[in-house]
Amino acid sequence: MERRRVIGIGAGLAALPAWWVLRQESDGAKGDWRTDTAPLERAFPLLGPLTGAKWVSSRDNDRDLPSPELVISGFARLAPGKLAELTAAHAFVSEGPASDGFTSWFEKPLKGEGPEDPQWVRSNELDRDGTGYSTTLWFDRRSDIVRFRALNPYG
Repeated sequence: MERRRVIGIGAGLAALPAWWVLRQESDGAKGDWRTDTAPLERAFPLLGPLTGAKWVSSRDNDRDLPSPELVISGFARLAPGKLAELTAAHAFVSEGPASDGFTSWFEKPLKGEGPEDPQWVRSNELDRDGTGYSTTLWFDRRSDIVRFRALNPYG
């Protein structure tokens, strides 16, 4: 009896990682992104008030394994004239995210979103990188949309 119990528990524990992966695949394709701008305005104060957003978080719907780190990723629309203000005040280069830039399971709802034929530019002055946090911002010259990915954006 004891041997069967141990085998049953072992089989259940062995199946758990496969169940978790399959759950991520099915849950990540729902198109469930966030549209609230207040958390993004707190995370990226230099961008000023935002007029719209589509973004996801690594903590959305408790689908991630527990982690002290938070990653947010997505798109936001800048207020009219804000990109011109930023490009006048900071040095920018033509550079976009690698491929579609969505590499994590929680970013799947964002695939296919964003501006059409973007002309991405980026400023190292606006990006942040340090121990335990980082922020990368790409701006589309045509649409005033910013593509962002940030690790622990609130400090």
